[in-house]
Amino acid sequence: MTAAPQRIPLNRERVLACAVELADQSGIAALTIRSLARTMGTKPMSLYYYVANKDEILDGIVDMVFSEIELPAPGGNWREEMQRRARGMRSALRRHPWAVGLLESRSAPGPATLRHHEATLSTLREAGFSVQQTAHAYALLDSYIYGFAVQEAALPFEGRDTAAEITEPIMERFSTGEYPRMVEIAVEHVLKPGYDFGDEFEFGLDLILDGLNRLKAGQQAGQQ
Repeated sequence: MTAAPQRIPLNRERVLACAVELADQSGIAALTIRSLARTMGTKPMSLYYYVANKDEILDGIVDMVFSEIELPAPGGNWREEMQRRARGMRSALRRHPWAVGLLESRSAPGPATLRHHEATLSTLREAGFSVQQTAHAYALLDSYIYGFAVQEAALPFEGRDTAAEITEPIMERFSTGEYPRMVEIAVEHVLKPGYDFGDEFEFGLDLILDGLNRLKAGQQAGQQ
């Protein structure tokens, strides 16, 4: 006989926390009012007292993800703040891979989401970026962070020294010499001890921040 799910005392925060856990375990497609109620050991109608519909659940769990990311500090070293923000976002998206397609999709953003955007924009503006440059910088950084998160989540390996499990069998197909550059990258980079695809994140982030620094410096020079 299957034991009934343990009933979790209800309030809005617990409902949303359980929704995040369900999405983490089973994917966002598995998250419905019915599946959430079943997980919490209650009836679907009981949840409507705390959340009006699935859209409100999605708004709430997106806001919970943003709340996990430490806010950048306006007035601080903008480059260090953007590095810390980028790393925090990447970590959050690794914990919640379903969120990457939702973070910018909500038309009713919650308070944590709004605080995050405001702090990021303020950090860039107070560093001397113009309004237009701030918009460009924000779009560029988020495109990189989200894109990297999608790519990282899709890889068939994870962590340091794990690429060989996938790469070495593929290398057997390259014995004809038809793909010399792929062999070169695999042998001289991917299969080297200590390789972790995640290290590529810092390389790309530094390039972007270097470019943004030059952009800001060029603007400031033009104003003198």
